Amino acid sequence: MIKTYYLTKEGLRKLEHEREELLKIQSEEFLEEAPVMLEGDSLSPEFSSYRENLDLLDQRIEELNYILKNYKIIKMPPKKQQDKIDLGAKVLLKGKSSKEEYKIVGTLEADPFTGRISNESPLGVSFIGKRVGETISFNGLDKYKILKIKYEEV
Repeated sequence: MIKTYYLTKEGLRKLEHEREELLKIQSEEFLEEAPVMLEGDSLSPEFSSYRENLDLLDQRIEELNYILKNYKIIKMPPKKQQDKIDLGAKVLLKGKSSKEEYKIVGTLEADPFTGRISNESPLGVSFIGKRVGETISFNGLDKYKILKIKYEEV
């Protein structure tokens, strides 16, 4: 099954930049001389480490290539659909003792410490499709009332 990765334009730029940098490193590694493979009858630790690093580099480049073939840019929904929470929405909530703001993003850009919640996380899933005034219960303990939904160009 092909997974779709939802990205902001900025998130896409970061991944493309990372891939470019890793491809440069990969080509430099191939130009350098590899450490000696064998020391006596056994594999040299330097060669094992070198090979492991190359394998990790190749895996990350492959992963980035897959993501960059299977992404969708998060777009602002039409005006008539901006009353519901979806990807790209900033949501202002009132909890028991404070107000909190979250932005709903794709999994690759999620960072709960900065208020960026994945659409696939339990909290993000509970937000999708909700409107201002609705209450969301999370883990059966925390309750949040939706005060505001705002979309911005991403």
